[in-house]
Amino acid sequence: MVYCSVMSNELLTVEEVASFLKVDAETVRRWLLSGDLKGTKIGKKLWRITVDEFEKFLKKESKDVETQS
Repeated sequence: MVYCSVMSNELLTVEEVASFLKVDAETVRRWLLSGDLKGTKIGKKLWRITVDEFEKFLKKESKDVETQS
């Protein structure tokens, strides 16, 4: 679990997810727009991602990497 000490419905920003994964914020936005990562759009530009959805994304991506090996 990524954030075992926080409530699973806590909201993360695009920048927080990007920082955790060490990727650019635009990469996270592309994942959100493509549906690979689920989030909620607030207004025209802001996104929020629940910890639950972030953990699902990490598990899915790690499984995808394992099956490619």
